[in-house]
Amino acid sequence: MLKLFKFLKPYSAMIAGALVLIFLQTLGDLYLPTLMSDIINDGVMQGDTSKILNIGGFMLLVAGGGALCSILASYLSSRSAVGLGTILRSKVFRIVESYSLHEFDKLGTSTLITRTTNDINQVQMVAVMILRMMVSAPMMAIGGIVMALQEDKELTWVLAVAIPILAAVIALIASRMIPLFRLVQVKIDKMNLVLREKLTGIRVIRAFNTVELEMKRFNEANVDLTDNYIKVNKIMAFMMPSIMLVMNFTSLAVLWFGGIRISDGNMDLGALAAFTQYAMQIMFSMLMLSLMFIMVPRAQAAAVRINEVLDTVPEITDPFETKDVFTEKGNLEFKDVTFSYHGAEEPALRNISFSAQPGKVTAIIGSTGSGKSTLINLIPRFYDVDSGSILIDGVDVREMSQETLRSKIGFVPQKAQLFSGTISENIRFGNDQVTDEEIKHAAETAQASEFIANFEGGFEHQITQGGTNVSGGQKQRLSIARALARKPEVYIFDDSFSALDFKTDARLRVALKKEIAVATVIIVAQRVGTVMDADNIIVLDKGQISGMGTHKELLVTSEVYREIVASQLSEEEIA
Repeated sequence: MLKLFKFLKPYSAMIAGALVLIFLQTLGDLYLPTLMSDIINDGVMQGDTSKILNIGGFMLLVAGGGALCSILASYLSSRSAVGLGTILRSKVFRIVESYSLHEFDKLGTSTLITRTTNDINQVQMVAVMILRMMVSAPMMAIGGIVMALQEDKELTWVLAVAIPILAAVIALIASRMIPLFRLVQVKIDKMNLVLREKLTGIRVIRAFNTVELEMKRFNEANVDLTDNYIKVNKIMAFMMPSIMLVMNFTSLAVLWFGGIRISDGNMDLGALAAFTQYAMQIMFSMLMLSLMFIMVPRAQAAAVRINEVLDTVPEITDPFETKDVFTEKGNLEFKDVTFSYHGAEEPALRNISFSAQPGKVTAIIGSTGSGKSTLINLIPRFYDVDSGSILIDGVDVREMSQETLRSKIGFVPQKAQLFSGTISENIRFGNDQVTDEEIKHAAETAQASEFIANFEGGFEHQITQGGTNVSGGQKQRLSIARALARKPEVYIFDDSFSALDFKTDARLRVALKKEIAVATVIIVAQRVGTVMDADNIIVLDKGQISGMGTHKELLVTSEVYREIVASQLSEEEIA
């Protein structure tokens, strides 16, 4: 956890101010029992009203100053802790943004959400407590012991017995709680995972009438987390009475043996009153430390998880020296590319070689699981190849910066993803410099103008999270418009026409030809009708190229392609 506190550097002045104020407050708290002793001995016992008023007034001044210091210290500590939380969330978000898809697969979305929210909140809360309690408690305890020794050395043996007993109780309780707190965050991850799957898959759950089953899954995760919290709370319920019992017995022992010493004439009443106050201050400082023992283990577990995110080195990074000068424009080439997913027994792609030039359409077709989407995910460098190379404009994609590489690509994913905001904002997503006229043109080309005009507000119509208030075909057309508005050198359409009817598909492809005449186009499709007119069709089968050429050429040379065509078209259509 201390590793995370390095991010408090911008708030070092606030922290220093808080520590000074805490020190002053502690000095005041330690001085008050001595003043009380003086009132009893010099004022009450002697009947000197003026002394009582003078010392009492000074006590009020010290107490008021301590209260002011406490308020200011709490404010500065809270500001610093909130600042730490802000910085950590920003750091975690930034590092997660740089992750490749492999890191997302490895860690999981639900745990990344938990670590960015709940875990950082735990560290933030403990940062406040450390600045307030963990700093003042040792000062109060040590100062209280020193002052108690000054009041009466003989009576301090009571503290010598009570403090180790209290420390033992706290250590025993902490040893039971630490393992449980480590489990809490893991169980929160599990509950978030189940909840996220339930919310994102609500349509499928209702369609298959598995609401009760999903409720059972959530209840199991919820009860598991609840049971863990109950165990923690049972220990906490035992902790407070145990500590209070030790504290009360300590007070009783101080008063008992202090009374004996007063009756023997070895101690005065003021010293006993002050000693009792110091004993309570020492006990309360131990109680404050025990509260830290409750919070720190959980925060430590959270800090480990946050550090795991921050320390994860992205698999895909920019080279030390990037090549951002290009002699070509829009050329794409695969050279003997082989790729395997982590943990896979066999490569997903083997020895893939082909080239795509500007002004031409290259289509990729194949059966489900043949590696079509895997192939195009290598182009924007979502994954890195195992061997071989991918060249854009004559430069290996691993030798250019990711920003430069992706600025050359207009990517339309297989699953159309829209973001909350207006239609205009979604189309402008990849190019914030695009004008309103260019947005309208991109929508018109993507065959989206008609349904946009029917929306209330037109291009200012609000899209809900995930685009749930538009149909699948509308989402695909808006995704295509977003790619067109970017005006890239390379267009990648990953089965982006699957939700369109044949008429809209045909109109869209005709409109696209005019728009992307000087760009390189890669189309992944399941439907033969979508790829028939492509300049070059690549047929994938089990991760390898089984055929390459035009539609007519492949009907003669590729058995796999003939099977795909025969399964979709009639003999008359093939002829």
